[in-house]
Amino acid sequence: MRPQGRTERILDARTLRALAHPLRMRLLDLLERDGPATATGLGKRVGESSGTTSWHLRQLADAGLVAEDPGRGSKRERWWKAAQDSTTMRAGDFTGDPELAGHLASFLHQLVVQRYEEEARFVAELPRWQDRWEQNASMASNQLSLTPEEARRMSDDILAVVDRYRRPARPGDDAVVTHWAAFPRTAHPEPAPDSTEELGTP
Repeated sequence: MRPQGRTERILDARTLRALAHPLRMRLLDLLERDGPATATGLGKRVGESSGTTSWHLRQLADAGLVAEDPGRGSKRERWWKAAQDSTTMRAGDFTGDPELAGHLASFLHQLVVQRYEEEARFVAELPRWQDRWEQNASMASNQLSLTPEEARRMSDDILAVVDRYRRPARPGDDAVVTHWAAFPRTAHPEPAPDSTEELGTP
């Protein structure tokens, strides 16, 4: 169950098309995580000009994913905010539509890239976090034997735990990223040696 007052956007065909672009995904991620910003400020953070970020923000706004923040705006520069607290994509909604195959692949690829970049950034900044986080950060990987239905239930259980820890930031808190994924892999076990060969039988 989502915490009260928290909004989540489930992507549909229109919003997937608008968001399936590396820079737009990055801009939306920054607005959802760090709050309202200007095109100039966002441009500095992603290494793009304010003109480029402004254009992509307008594309996101046309899809209803971001909106102007009238409480912060001025005649000189617009402030933008995410239109929701988080976005969710259900791949099963799009896998049967060949017209969306490219958008879906682009979105998923960039999602993996962003996760890698976040974890790589933490490793690069490790000296900064060492005192408080050396024994508390986690980057675990596990392999289980599950049915698809069991994997779905496990994911729901874990996400419910994550939601229990959601609360407004307090003094002393750090912004903590949690990543969760559950997906199958093709196993390539090495064949067992022939028992007759082991025994030396001709």
